[in-house]
Amino acid sequence: MSTAIFAFGVLCVVAALLVVVLLVIAPPMLRVPLDRRRAPGAVEVSGLTRLTDRTVGAIDRVIRRRNVVPFTAAELEQAGIRMQPSAFVLMVISAAAVAALLGLLLGDGTVWMVPLMILFAALAVVGAKVWLRLRTGHRRAKFADQLDESLGLLAGGLRAGHSLMRAVDAVSHETEQPTSDEFARIVNETRIGRDLSDSLESTAVRMRSEDFQWVAQAISINREAGGNLSEVLDQVGHTIRERNQVRRQVKSLAAEGKLSAWVLVLLPIGVFAFLLISQPNYFNGFLGNIIGIIAIIVAAVLLIVGSLWMMAVVKVKF
Repeated sequence: MSTAIFAFGVLCVVAALLVVVLLVIAPPMLRVPLDRRRAPGAVEVSGLTRLTDRTVGAIDRVIRRRNVVPFTAAELEQAGIRMQPSAFVLMVISAAAVAALLGLLLGDGTVWMVPLMILFAALAVVGAKVWLRLRTGHRRAKFADQLDESLGLLAGGLRAGHSLMRAVDAVSHETEQPTSDEFARIVNETRIGRDLSDSLESTAVRMRSEDFQWVAQAISINREAGGNLSEVLDQVGHTIRERNQVRRQVKSLAAEGKLSAWVLVLLPIGVFAFLLISQPNYFNGFLGNIIGIIAIIVAAVLLIVGSLWMMAVVKVKF
């Protein structure tokens, strides 16, 4: 019998003894799952969450001490972002840090490294502001598009015999966002004692909707003078529906001009960025003398003026 076969047999015997001792004679104690050992309602908080909460608290204290709020709670609310301003500032700071790192990678080994880091970090902050404005505008436009359907539901609830507040509450449950959020806010404000007319008027101002301001005035007049509110809402809804149709036609006719404006504005910026990445030393001749610097400044000013002019031309008000 060889030594290897004997050693293998001894190893198998020892393993069998261990199995018998650990699993049969002295089996391990049954472990209760972790979720059953926790108290009801207890939530596990990770280290990253605690660090984030501390950072958000520090940012909030700095904002309150200096009374400087780059992003107000009203702006976030109008954009439909359910987040504290300090938490959103933390997200913007993180995005600026990532953008600065991208500028460092693009400009590594060139004289453009530090300017690119500063530019990309500033673009992250400006981009956050622009994104909030675009999101707010999109939310208001969606509210305006849903208004005729909301008035139809409101008038239908009144014709069914429901009270005005019951009909408003039904609209808050049956419609999509942002109409559901705004009507739910109206219901909650009236429940805590605010007058319905004031709540409707503030909603019209917050959403910058002239159509909804008509609705608020119609409801306010009806509450004072009486009458068939469902018929009034049907007439207002018909008028709003026709205005929305005209608005969509104007938007489709102005789409080509807007696209041309975006192409003309972004083309020089894209060419500049491409040359800056592919040939970093291409603009050294411009920056080496005063004439080149003046030419770049004049080009930037003309680009801004032309952009504002084209935006004013393609923006139609009626």
